[in-house]
Amino acid sequence: MGEAARYFEDVKEQEELPSIEITVTRTHIVKFAGAGGDFNPIHHDEEYAKSLGLPSVFAMGLMHGGFLSRVVTEWAGDGNVKRYKIRFAGIVWPNDTLTCKGRTVRKYQEGGENLVDCELAVVTQNGENAIVGEATVSLPGKG
Repeated sequence: MGEAARYFEDVKEQEELPSIEITVTRTHIVKFAGAGGDFNPIHHDEEYAKSLGLPSVFAMGLMHGGFLSRVVTEWAGDGNVKRYKIRFAGIVWPNDTLTCKGRTVRKYQEGGENLVDCELAVVTQNGENAIVGEATVSLPGKG
């Protein structure tokens, strides 16, 4: 477990987490297929995707779900994420630019822990949600 990036006392509700912007390439998709073992041709075979009526191949949801996990992990610190939940809301195509972002919505103490709930999203350059999600992190106190 790494050290926390911040203390519970310093967090404010409705605080924006630092966002990450990524332009998805076909190389991202192919690398993720190899790493995750998802070789469904809809993600890498252009002709196959077009035969289904799609304009192109598209990215696996878990790939940009992984990008999004960086937002909360880098903000809260390694090892402090207690819960991470995402829902796929849209398709990500090659060359889409994604903004992975989040904000705090609630901070509270429960079971001896300092907890912060966060809302998360991956948004395309067109302003459409590709993923919506939420996370709970446990942060250390100053005292």
